[in-house]
Amino acid sequence: MHDDCARNRHTPLRLHGANNVCALQVVVGSQSAGKSSVLENIVGRDFLPRGSGIVTRRPLILQLINVPGEDSGDDALAGYRNPTQAALNEWAEFHHIPNRRFNDFGDVKREIENETARVAGSNKGINRQPINLKIFSPHVLNLTLVDLPGLTKVSPKHCPRRRCSPF
Repeated sequence: MHDDCARNRHTPLRLHGANNVCALQVVVGSQSAGKSSVLENIVGRDFLPRGSGIVTRRPLILQLINVPGEDSGDDALAGYRNPTQAALNEWAEFHHIPNRRFNDFGDVKREIENETARVAGSNKGINRQPINLKIFSPHVLNLTLVDLPGLTKVSPKHCPRRRCSPF
C-alpha cells in the first residue's frame, strides 16, 4: 500500500468497503451530462442504468481490478460484441452481496437499480449511501472511480432541499 493510502485508512470510501483507493477518480457534472457513460466506456461494458431525469441517485464506488487473462481463447473484442456478457476471467461483485459473482452485466445493471430503489426509494429521491461495485477483468487497470448523482440547479419538487443536496 502506498504511504499516502496508509495515512488515510479511515476515509469514507474505506469505511464503505473500498480498499486501496489511491488511484481515485470522481465523475462530477450536471444531470444527464453523460457521467455514467464515461465510466462505461472506461470499463468497456454496459452495466449502468440509463433513462431520463435523475438516474444515478446514489454514489457508485466502482473498483476496477485487473486479473490475469487466459492466454488461450481470451478475446479482447468479446465485450464489444456483447457488452453485457462477461468474458472469460471477468466478473462483478457487490459489497452488499458477499460471495456472489455476476457474470452478466445486465444483471449488474438490474442489481444497481434494485439496490438504489431499496435505499433511496422509487420516487427519484437521492441518498448519499454508496453502492460498492468491484469489476474484475484482464481488460481494466487497477483504478477506483466514483459516479455521483448529477448536479441540478433546482431541486425536484418532491424532494426537500436538505435531502436532495447531500453532496
